[in-house]
Amino acid sequence: MTTDQKTAADRLLDAALDHVPFDGWSEATLAAAAQETGLDLALARVIYPRGGLDLALAYHRRGDAAMLAGLASTDLAALRYSERVTLALRLRLEAADREVVRRAATLMALPQNAPEAARAMWNTADAIWNALGDTSEDGNWYSKRAILSAVYSSTVLYWLGDESAGHADTWAFLDRRIAGVMNFEKTKAKVKASPVLGPVFGLPFKLLESMRKPEGTGPLPGVWDRKQS
Repeated sequence: MTTDQKTAADRLLDAALDHVPFDGWSEATLAAAAQETGLDLALARVIYPRGGLDLALAYHRRGDAAMLAGLASTDLAALRYSERVTLALRLRLEAADREVVRRAATLMALPQNAPEAARAMWNTADAIWNALGDTSEDGNWYSKRAILSAVYSSTVLYWLGDESAGHADTWAFLDRRIAGVMNFEKTKAKVKASPVLGPVFGLPFKLLESMRKPEGTGPLPGVWDRKQS
């Protein structure tokens, strides 16, 4: 994409990235980016009304887009399902700048930004499952995204402090987390199938299955199907 083809939002974000390691995702960074791109600061504030927060969220969305592009160019048919999920998370981290993400983590840790942080993680997990062809319609739609959000967020925190060569320790940590998720799914299936454990411990799973994913792009939490509860 040439400079002329980039939107004002893209150009502001590109310019901001050089300042984030020093000034964080802040009003100062937005002002510096506006000056470098020749945009009026008032216009920059229209594009990113919450300043650094909106810039950080735009960077997060850019990372999701890069991950999806990487998945689209990969032959996923040759991989097991767990390997596809692992690959998606690796692509997501490999597309990110660690110092920039560190600054974003600091910003998102503020109590007032917690909803945006949770939404960003959820959207990443949703993008991954959609790209991998998830067809779940019931409570599994929620549980898959909630679990993957937790895996991704914990892996990001580990990655931020990882000094191993090629982030080898991070990838090993990610493999362990994915293996744990797969074991949980296997255990859940055994519990539901068990004539002894199913009636006792299967109720939460039955309640989960009675939920329905949101219609279209509507807000969470979706629809509760009373006929199945």
